[in-house]
Formats: sequence, structure tokens, C-alpha cells
Amino acid sequence: MKTAEQQDRRGMEMSRKKYPEEITDEELGSYSYANFEGEIVLVEDDDHLMKVLPEIRKTKVFGFDTETRPVFRKGRKNGVALLQLATDRKAYLLRLNKTGLPQALSEILSSNHIIKAGIAIHDDIKMLQSRNNFTPGGFVDLQTVAQRIGVKNIGLKKMAAIFLGFKISKKQQVTDWEAGKLTPAQLIYAATDAWICHQIYRELEANGSLNVQNT
Repeated sequence: MKTAEQQDRRGMEMSRKKYPEEITDEELGSYSYANFEGEIVLVEDDDHLMKVLPEIRKTKVFGFDTETRPVFRKGRKNGVALLQLATDRKAYLLRLNKTGLPQALSEILSSNHIIKAGIAIHDDIKMLQSRNNFTPGGFVDLQTVAQRIGVKNIGLKKMAAIFLGFKISKKQQVTDWEAGKLTPAQLIYAATDAWICHQIYRELEANGSLNVQNT
């Protein structure tokens, strides 16, 4: 005989929205494009960074991503150039190649009270730690959540289609993120990647999928 807890869990599983396990490239082609349309806050110096940190601390859930200048020479590594933290209406683009990663920002990355939801975040965190070592806290890897609920396509493009019903452009991925001035296309691309992660997190949260356990 099932316990009340087991019955409640079964009821939640029955009511939870089911997402496609996979989506083909052909199917993806039929989806419409979407990109971030909110406010972009570009931070390029220490004074501006210190000004926006109090705003960031007040936010409970961010979509998270980083960008690094591409490497075309074997054995060479570049540091994280851009840290993106986005909500549904606002995206903070922090140019770490100009500001570094000060302790005040590291504390946000360590906070368990501020959710940072991203895709394949292990390498992002490792690269950020090379700028200023910190103990990560509050990070949610959306790929891990997706796999727990049976989704097999765990790249950002297909996860956007599976969970949100639209596709995104990745044309600006291989660009110079350490350029003196970032282009409008780079800014929208960077903001969109973090925003998508925020939207996927909120979708999974609303669907009760964040705490699904492996069976």
C-alpha cells in the first residue's frame, strides 16, 4: 500500500508538464527566433561595478553565462572576458577583462541566497575561479535538471526550443569578447544567453521540475 507521500508524489508527476525528449534540427528550423528585449547594463569600469552590485544583491534568481575570447593557438588560454547575469527584464554584462573579479562580486557568486542558473556551468565556474578563487554557491546547472526529467538535447539552442518554444541565434559566439568596444549584436547575444537560462529556470520552477529526483 502506498503512503500518502508516495501518492502525493505520484499525483505531482501525473500533473507535471511533459517536455519533448529530443528535437531534430529540421524541427528546430521551424521555430521563430527570439532574443532579449529588456534593459542591458554594460559595466566596463570599477566605479560602475560597485554601483550596480547593490542592485544585483537584491535579486533572487539570475540566468548566468560567461564569454571568453576564442583561442586559435594550441596551448593558449584566455580568461573570462564577460560575466552575464540576467532576469526577465534586465541583463548585467560585466566586462571582467577590464574590472577583474573583485571580492564583492565573488561574494555574490558564493551566495546560496542568489540563484545563478546556467548551462554546463562547471567550466564557467572554474574559469571565474582563476580570476579570484571563491567557493561557488547558489548555482543550478540546467542541463542536470533537464536530464533528470528525461530531456536528451541539452545544448542551449535546443533547450530553448524544448522548454520555451523558440530558437536563438548563436552567430556572435566566436567573436572578440575583449574588443575595446562591444557591438550591439554582441551585447544582445550575451544578454540573450543569460536571459534564456533565467527563463528556462522559471519554466522548470513553475512546472515543479527543479526538485525531481532520479528514479
